[in-house]
Amino acid sequence: MHFAAQTHVDNSFGNSFEFTKNNIYGTHVLLEACKVTGQIRRFIHVSTDEVYGETEEDAVVGNHEASQLLPTNPYSATKAGAEMLVMAYGRSYGLPVITTRGNNVYGPNQFPEKLIPKFILLAMRGQPLPIHGDGSNVRSYLYCEDVAEAFEVILHKGEVGHVYNIGTKKERRVIDVAKDMCKLFNMDPDSSIKFVENRPFNDQRYFLDDEKLKSLGWSERTIWEEGLKKTIEWYTSNPNWWGDVSGALLPHPRMLMMPGGVDRLVDGPENSEFDSADVAINTSQIGVQIPSSKTSGVSAKKPALKFLIYGKTGWIGGLLGKLCDKQQIQYEYGRGRLEDRSQLLADIQTIKPTHVFNAAGVTGRPNVDWCESHKTETIRTNVSGTLNLADVCREHGLLMINFATGCIFEYDAKHPEGSGIGFKEEDTPNFIGSFYSKTKAMVEELLKEYDNVCTLRVRMPISSDLNNPRNFITKIARYDKVVNIPNSMTILDELLPISIEMAKRNLRGIWNFTNPGVVSHNEILEMYNKYINPEFKWVNFTLEEQAKVIVAPRSNNELDASKLKKEFPELLSIKESLIKYVFEPNKKQ
Repeated sequence: MHFAAQTHVDNSFGNSFEFTKNNIYGTHVLLEACKVTGQIRRFIHVSTDEVYGETEEDAVVGNHEASQLLPTNPYSATKAGAEMLVMAYGRSYGLPVITTRGNNVYGPNQFPEKLIPKFILLAMRGQPLPIHGDGSNVRSYLYCEDVAEAFEVILHKGEVGHVYNIGTKKERRVIDVAKDMCKLFNMDPDSSIKFVENRPFNDQRYFLDDEKLKSLGWSERTIWEEGLKKTIEWYTSNPNWWGDVSGALLPHPRMLMMPGGVDRLVDGPENSEFDSADVAINTSQIGVQIPSSKTSGVSAKKPALKFLIYGKTGWIGGLLGKLCDKQQIQYEYGRGRLEDRSQLLADIQTIKPTHVFNAAGVTGRPNVDWCESHKTETIRTNVSGTLNLADVCREHGLLMINFATGCIFEYDAKHPEGSGIGFKEEDTPNFIGSFYSKTKAMVEELLKEYDNVCTLRVRMPISSDLNNPRNFITKIARYDKVVNIPNSMTILDELLPISIEMAKRNLRGIWNFTNPGVVSHNEILEMYNKYINPEFKWVNFTLEEQAKVIVAPRSNNELDASKLKKEFPELLSIKESLIKYVFEPNKKQ
C-alpha cells in the first residue's frame, strides 16, 4: 500500500520540484522495485480526489472513477502524473495495481499542516484560526478509522486494474469547520476567525461518487461530531507529539530546502499584511469588475449591468466570465445549487443582478451515456433545478438566459438530411433516444410557461481552444473512428458575445442558437487537416457501427437559424465562422 507522498497544497506552491521528486519519481522507483521482485500480489496506489480538479458548485453527482483528470495545483498534478505511471505498469508489465482517490482524512496523529489539527492546536493555544479567502470553499472529511476500513475492503475485494473513490456525501465549508471548532473550545467565532489571503488557486469544491466502493460493502460509520471529538481528545492528551510545529501553524506555510537538505516551514511574504484588523477583499476571486472612471458617465445615465452566472466551472460558464471581464461587465458566479430554492434566493438577494445566466446542467461524465444510469440525478438538475431558477427569477422580475440544447431533434421525413430544411423554434422535439435529450426537451416545454426566460439551443459547441476536451473538434480529432453526418453547430467565439447582447436587448422565448447551415464531421476534419495538421488522418464508420460502442443514440439534425440571423444579420454561416474564429487563429505556419 503506497501512502507515501508530499501532500500539502500550500507547500506545493512554494516548492513544487520537491513534490515532483517525491510523488512522481518516488512512485516510479517503488513500481520498478515491485516489478523486479515479481512477488507483489497487490499494489494499492493511494491518490487523491484533487486529481479531478474543481467540481461544479451546483453539481448534484460527484466525479466517478472514469471522470477526466483536471488537476489545478502542483500537488494534484504530481499525483495525477503518478497515477499515469501506475496505470502504465499495470498495462505494460502486468503489475496488479489498484488506485484509490479519497476525500480529506482527519483524526489522531495527523501532522498539523492539515486544516483540522492546525485548528485544534491553534485553539489550544488561544490563537486565531486562519481562513483562506472567504471560507466558502467546500470540502468532505472522512475519519481515519473509516478510511482504514475502506483500504481493508479494497485490498481483499477490489478488482485489479480498477480505481475506487473513497468519499462521503457530507460536505462542509471551511468557515463552518472553524465555527464548529470554536464551539467545541468555547471561543467566540467573530473574534477567533481570521480571514487571510487565498491560495494562488483554491478549488471551490471536490465531490466524489463513492457508489463503486459501497458496492463492495464499505460505508462511512463515524459521524462528524464524534470524529471531531475523538480527534480533539487525542491532541489535548498529546500536545507535544510533533515537537515544535510553529512553522506549520502559520496561515501560509511554505516548505523550503535549506542548506544541508533540511526542510524548513516558513510563512509566505504575502502574510506580512495581515497583522492589521483590516481585511483586503480579493475582487479577482469573486469576479466583480469595477467600471473605470471613463465609463462612469455612461453608468450614471443607464443602470449598470450585473450578471449572476450559474455554471462557474463549466465550459460555457467560464467563457461567459471571461467575456464579462473583457466587456467590463460586473458579474458574480452563483454559489447556490439549482435544486435549493433558499440558496438561489440568497444569491439574488445578496448579488442583486440585472440578469441571470444559467450555464449549469448535467451533460454526463464523460458523455451523455452517463445519464442513462443516473436518471434521478439528471432530472434533479436539468429539470427541477432549471425550473427552480426560472421561477425564482420570475418572482424577482429577472430575465434568465438559459443555455439549452438543440439535441432534441433528429432528421425525419419533413426535415431530411441534406435538404436544407431545418427545425424551427416552434417545432415539437422528436428525439428521445438519450435520457439527457429527454430531460432537456421536457424542461424546454415547461419553460414556455415562463415569460422571463430566453432559451438558447446550443449544438455540438466549438471554440478556438483546440486543447479543450469539451470542444467538438477536439473530441472527434481524438476518436478512433467518426461518423460523417451534416449537423448544425455553435461557434462559441461568435455566439457567446451575442448571448450577452440578447440579455441587453431583453430578448425572450426559444432561439436556435447555432450558426446558419450545416457542416459534416469529414468537412471539419478536412479543415483540421488543412489548417492544423497536414499529417492528420481519420477513419469513418456507420451509425450502425457507432451504435455498438455507445449506450444511448446521438442526435443528428439541422436547426433553422433564420430567426437569430434576422436579429443579428452579421452572423456568419457555420463554415465561414469555423474558418474565421477557429481555424485561421490556430493555423500552423
